[in-house]
Amino acid sequence: MSDNFEDKARDAMAAPQNVGEMQDADSVGTVGSPDCGDMLRMWLKFTEKDGKKIIDRASFQAFGCQTAIAVASMATELLKGKTPEEARNLKPNDLSGDLGPLPPMKIHCGQLVEQALQSALDGKDAPAEKPTETLASGLQPQGGKIKIVPLNDSDDS
Repeated sequence: MSDNFEDKARDAMAAPQNVGEMQDADSVGTVGSPDCGDMLRMWLKFTEKDGKKIIDRASFQAFGCQTAIAVASMATELLKGKTPEEARNLKPNDLSGDLGPLPPMKIHCGQLVEQALQSALDGKDAPAEKPTETLASGLQPQGGKIKIVPLNDSDDS
């Protein structure tokens, strides 16, 4: 990876890890608002290792800026093997992993990921037997269709 933040974020966006709904998740956390456009959902799957509950897998769906997607990708890799207590103590700059400290105007992206993680750890969005709603369904305008348009590098917010 490159040394500067923008290059690292671009690299992370080129091949994000753990993207998508996890059907067998033990816990789900959702934060954000379709009104402002930044939304993130995180799924967690736990297992037991050496008598401790740990995060076995994590995945996410995100609508928002590219930095939030890059941080969520880094965070889902970082969470593997952590206990819920260890995960709860991670801050946005910890969750950004190899991206390094977030620039001041991108701190909200790390906070979005941190809040989704906290929501999942709190079990505020317990998964249904067979989830029928995706993150995109919450963005659907009434009576219309949604169009998702990829952002250009210069459109990153």
